[in-house]
Amino acid sequence: FIEEFVRTNPIVIFMKGSPSSPSCGFSANATAILRSYGKPLAHFDVLADPDVRQAVKEFSQWPTIPQVYVGGEFLGGSDILAEMHQAGELAEVIEQAFAKVTSEA
Repeated sequence: FIEEFVRTNPIVIFMKGSPSSPSCGFSANATAILRSYGKPLAHFDVLADPDVRQAVKEFSQWPTIPQVYVGGEFLGGSDILAEMHQAGELAEVIEQAFAKVTSEA
C-alpha cells in the first residue's frame, strides 16, 4: 500500500490527523509548508491505522511522523522540510515532481 500510494501521488504526507485538522504541531507545520506551494497533496492519517504507522517507519527507515514524499522520494520529516523550504530547495523538488507527472500523462 505505502509504495503504491507514494508512487502514484506527487506529494504525500503520512501525518497525525489531516491537513485541515492536524493532530500534532509537527504535522501542522509540515502541511502548512506543503500547502504554501498550492499543489494537491495526498495524506494518510497514521492515527487511524497503527499498522500503517509502523509500516511507514520501516519503509522509510525513519522513526518519526510526519513523513513527506515528493515525486516518490522520501524527503524527511517536519524539520528537514522546513530547512528545504527556507533554502529554496523544496520548490524545485515539487516543481520537478509535477513536471514528471505532466510529462507522463
